[in-house]
Amino acid sequence: MGKYILAHDLGTTGNKATLYNADGDLVNSQFFGYETDYPKTNWAEQNPEDWWEAVCKSTKKLIKDSKIDKSSIGVISFSGQMMGALPVNEKGQPLSNSIIWADQRSTSEANLLSSKVGNDQIYNITGHRVSPAYSGEKILWFKMNKPEIYSNTYKFLQAKDYIIYKLTGEFVTDYSDATGTNIFNINKLEWSEKIIESAEIDINKLPDALPSTHVAGTVNANVAETVGLQKGTPVVIGAGDGTTATVGAGIIEEGEAYNVIGSSSWIALSTPEPIFDEEKKTFNWAHAVPGMYVPCGTMQTAGASYSWARDNLSPLEKIAGEKLGIDEYDLMNLMIEKSNPGANNLLYLPYLMGERSPHWDPEAKGAFIGLNMNNNRGDMLRAVLEGVTFNLRIILESFTKKVSLDSIKVIGGGAKGDIWRQIMADIYNKDILRLQLLDEASSLGGAIIGGVGVGIFDDFSIAKELNPVVDEVKPNQNNIIIYNELFPIFKEAYHSLKPINHKLSQLD
Repeated sequence: MGKYILAHDLGTTGNKATLYNADGDLVNSQFFGYETDYPKTNWAEQNPEDWWEAVCKSTKKLIKDSKIDKSSIGVISFSGQMMGALPVNEKGQPLSNSIIWADQRSTSEANLLSSKVGNDQIYNITGHRVSPAYSGEKILWFKMNKPEIYSNTYKFLQAKDYIIYKLTGEFVTDYSDATGTNIFNINKLEWSEKIIESAEIDINKLPDALPSTHVAGTVNANVAETVGLQKGTPVVIGAGDGTTATVGAGIIEEGEAYNVIGSSSWIALSTPEPIFDEEKKTFNWAHAVPGMYVPCGTMQTAGASYSWARDNLSPLEKIAGEKLGIDEYDLMNLMIEKSNPGANNLLYLPYLMGERSPHWDPEAKGAFIGLNMNNNRGDMLRAVLEGVTFNLRIILESFTKKVSLDSIKVIGGGAKGDIWRQIMADIYNKDILRLQLLDEASSLGGAIIGGVGVGIFDDFSIAKELNPVVDEVKPNQNNIIIYNELFPIFKEAYHSLKPINHKLSQLD
């Protein structure tokens, strides 16, 4: 068996190919970008041949730059963007571009699904509320609007599944990506005949759903040279990027949670059963770890709120950072440290692009509330971080009604700042654990899944060794009191402004 693991992370902006050795150490990585087309408002498509080109070019460059022989690669595995719909024929040839996760065109189809099955029943079967973001609604869109393509479709695939077909000739998906379709029974880990029959979707157009660690096949001789790999190399299915990040963060046992602070942000757990929220604030993925699930809640603009604040509230810090070679966020954090916890009673609502969890309100808007003559830029910047974290606390509390959590691991760019981690600890009233690898969780998770799939790793416990905790922040008891007073006011602010924001949306 080869001594290296090749993991591909097929994201929204491009493919990241990473090479790990049998000890789980990152050897090298390569990125190859591709474009997203926006042919109409709320439409988002990608050309699957761009994915294949990105995989081929990044693989060849990665092997060349790493100065290894392709025969030393023991397995290929995947992390991939979720909730897409790519129709292919029996030869695996795309019949159109892929409709990707960001596409919202299938609103009518979502309404049709709701009327035929019911929101509550779909949530309880799939672990997800009805939404045009999901694959099932997109498949329905093809049926209703492109009947010829639908009729000629052999299978609807996700991004990683298409590349697996190109490599192996097999049409498969994994449980995690299947749970991003709105037509998969998360409790039984099988396609939901009830939903599929009600929607009048042909179940035969869906690929077999299998465990993430399943070996789909091996690299075929007819594509080995094109992709730069040795024929016969095992290909493990891998998982959707939300699940691979969970593995890469080492969230593999019951009672563990993590918080990703990127442009968007999510809190997710590892549990033996899905968590169904009474108000449907959160949703669930299948875990790559057998018998486990990933309850999750994602907000839209977390790090994006801080980026907005950088661009609009801190132009001098941005210029100074560029000239001095200092991270502008470090300069912003110095200002935040001068502001008192609670930002002198200034609140920020982080709804710059509507909101998913916890409100599921596309017409929600951002706001500063409580501004007075005594507030300064430091207060405003602190309020941004606190507002994002307050919103995440609402998500967290929907989970802690059902499970007990003492600590939360953090990854993503936002986890780098000491001040934000302290704010998290104080608002959540939990120990905040910073992991060593903040930006590699998805690719690492894909590699671990591949390694477990072919026996390079004994089990998923290796994840904690490969991405250990390197810093711990404990809550400040005085700050907890301040934040507990502001938190109910923050929640009330959203509901009070909701009718006003919806009126403003009518003017857009």
